[in-house]
Amino acid sequence: MTRRVLITGATSGLGRELALQLAREGCRLALTGRRKDRLAEIAQAAQELGAEVLPLAGDVGDPACVRDHYAAIRAGFAGLDWAILNAGISKSGSAREGFRAQDFRDVYEVNVFGMVNWIEAVLPDMLKAGRGAIAGVASVAGFRGVPRSGAYSSSKAAVIALLESLRVDLRGTGVDVITICPGFVRTELTSRWKPQDMPFLMEPEAAARRMIAGIKRKQRLVHFPWIFSATVKYVVRNMPGFLYDRVASGATYRRPNK
Repeated sequence: MTRRVLITGATSGLGRELALQLAREGCRLALTGRRKDRLAEIAQAAQELGAEVLPLAGDVGDPACVRDHYAAIRAGFAGLDWAILNAGISKSGSAREGFRAQDFRDVYEVNVFGMVNWIEAVLPDMLKAGRGAIAGVASVAGFRGVPRSGAYSSSKAAVIALLESLRVDLRGTGVDVITICPGFVRTELTSRWKPQDMPFLMEPEAAARRMIAGIKRKQRLVHFPWIFSATVKYVVRNMPGFLYDRVASGATYRRPNK
């Protein structure tokens, strides 16, 4: 049976590359994004590769919009096999330079509640069918608090906990929950940083291949590139606080371009 796949945040970066690679596999794709021009472009590119595509422009943070989009998916595809919840944004800056609650609200609205909105929409049908996969994109930045990235880092920590909780809740139902924690990937999100500040930087093509392979294998946790992500997960994550403070405070980052 042809796999039916939702990809949120499909207009650039990992989402775009996931769409292209899954189009080559002949999947039926529901693609979401806020930028209509870019959504139209990736939809056309995927169609040219032979995929049936349903482009859905809108905001994952808007529950009503998500419900309407899923209704369109049910009408067009009669449900989903995979939901790859990839949409995400970042706002960075030192708290010393200004701590803004609105930055946290903006980031959480997309990174956390955007994912929650889609899980609420797709889960009942997957449970009824007794099969399906929900793959949420978190980040290695969610393993530990990252300087200058409080909103992003904490949102990804929330996503990791959310998906782990959901995975245990759904054990035995036939619905798989996969947590994906990329390291540094060359995308618009990382374009503001110096390459030397992003160890083991991956190209989106390689990262997307790793994500798709992990979903197919039903891995609980997909993290990459392995050397970097394993170091963060197993070493940095378990550092005593006094040591992590020294290591993390010594990290230097290029300020985002204005």
